[in-house]
Amino acid sequence: METDNSSSEYSGDDYYYTEVTPVSVKQDPSYDARDIARILSVVVYSLTCLLGILGNGLVIAIITFKMKKSINAIWFLNLAVADFLFSIFLPLNITYTAMNYHWVFGAAMCKLNSFLLNLNLYSSVLLLMTISLDRCVSVVLPVWAQNHRTTTLACLICVFDWMLGLAMSSPSLVFRDTTTHQGNVICFSNYSLSRNKSDHPLGMKRHQTVNIVRFLTGFLIPITIITVCYMIIVFKLKRNRLAKSKKPFKIIVAIIVTFFLCWTPYHVLHLLETKHDQVSHVVFMIGIPIATALATANSCMNPILYVFMGQDFKKFKVTVLSRLVNALSEDITHSTLTQRSFSKMSSMTEKETIVL
Repeated sequence: METDNSSSEYSGDDYYYTEVTPVSVKQDPSYDARDIARILSVVVYSLTCLLGILGNGLVIAIITFKMKKSINAIWFLNLAVADFLFSIFLPLNITYTAMNYHWVFGAAMCKLNSFLLNLNLYSSVLLLMTISLDRCVSVVLPVWAQNHRTTTLACLICVFDWMLGLAMSSPSLVFRDTTTHQGNVICFSNYSLSRNKSDHPLGMKRHQTVNIVRFLTGFLIPITIITVCYMIIVFKLKRNRLAKSKKPFKIIVAIIVTFFLCWTPYHVLHLLETKHDQVSHVVFMIGIPIATALATANSCMNPILYVFMGQDFKKFKVTVLSRLVNALSEDITHSTLTQRSFSKMSSMTEKETIVL
């Protein structure tokens, strides 16, 4: 059954403006640009899938079998699991895009595919926020962190982050749907939950709510918290000159910056999509496929950063495995801070004893 060609009915995640437009392909002046965007997306998806599975699989194996259980290892392991889980489902997106957005995997996989993209977003950003808060507490309250910062607590926090990520990704399981348009089966977000045009205003409100909430919880609020945490850390370290090694600090900052560079276009375009009638359709037709591909590319970036940010990167005789172990090893900042804090306390005690 042919559906309404109104682009607003299909506005949402992943290429809806690409597939649903009231202008025929031959009359659409942006057809060539859309085709280029589609091919570019396939290339990015393919590279991301290959590197994501190999890189994150290697990180998971190293942390599981080669490293002792530590808080740092727990954070990195959960990040790698989130990216690996998404990467193994990327062949669905590759096939969908290569077939000119023809979905052949059924409605259930359409829901699951989008759900995993959002789960990757939320779980990653929640874990990055957790890491930032952990670093901040370790620097500001090193003695308290020494007594309360345990691997058991870290595991419980990760479980909470995953549960929260699952809950925030659940709209994909409700609203994602498939329909036939111009001979193609498309996977889109049916916020109206029906084909009845009378339900369109309600669908638009749901669409706006989902996109705004995703922007706030998956981008604006986390980046604000993370930025404040690292401003506090930088101020504290510069004032006290505490950290002997900047390696872990640089790695975490690189991961966070890369995450937000990859996801910013995705969030901006989907936020603009809530006011799609005020923005040219060409922006969404070309922008959304590229922005989504860039967002997915983040799932393969962390293992690359671990290798390139490791202290031994310039020593080419050192293997990739050694560089990964070096990058994932427990940070020195926390232990240094704690030792100095205890030293200060001991020194103060000695002075008090002499005075008495």
